[in-house]
Amino acid sequence: MFHVPLGFPVLENKPNQGTGKRLYYPSRMKKKQYIFLLMLLYAVEYCLAHSCAVDSFSVKENFDRKRYAGRWYALAKKDPEGLFLQDNISAEYTIEEDGTMTAASKGRVKLFGFWVICADMAAQYTVPDPAIPGKMYMTYQGLASYLSSGGDDYWVIDTDYVNYAVTYACRTRKEDGTCDDGYSIIFSRNPRGFSPAIQRIVRQKQEEICMSGQFKPVLQSGAC
Repeated sequence: MFHVPLGFPVLENKPNQGTGKRLYYPSRMKKKQYIFLLMLLYAVEYCLAHSCAVDSFSVKENFDRKRYAGRWYALAKKDPEGLFLQDNISAEYTIEEDGTMTAASKGRVKLFGFWVICADMAAQYTVPDPAIPGKMYMTYQGLASYLSSGGDDYWVIDTDYVNYAVTYACRTRKEDGTCDDGYSIIFSRNPRGFSPAIQRIVRQKQEEICMSGQFKPVLQSGAC
């Protein structure tokens, strides 16, 4: 937030009482320009905060879970706070007989700062608002006692179903509606990467969720 500095001088052109000559001081016009600049910067800041408000993010329109099903490999991720899968992350999505989507995922994780293991996770997905199928809620469980369980939003920001998917979750929000602690995973059907055209699409989506420059590549070595 931008603030007008305390004690900002309001100066005018005044005559020198000793010589009768006028001394130069910043004019009222300069002051108005300064105030206008501050107002402009405030407006820019407000617009940026508004555009990064989580509720303003769009998701894949008419998201189709059946087309989304199958195996995906993580190629890049922006981590949340705390423990998170490190590398060799993949997920197999399945549509059950009742239409719900489940997932079996795995990836390497570092425990206690030194112990690196392949962890298995299970998740179930619900759709709070059927009119927005791309906004789901994920309930997950670690398939071992030392792995965490819980729930997060699971938003499919964009996907073409055959090459890439951009997923997003915000765990906590700031008072202005922007995300305080969130994460995103870039998935690919192919663990070897994207074509240049797909890379451009993915970069654009990273910007749209205000996470540009925050992603780290995910190693896919087949370790898990």
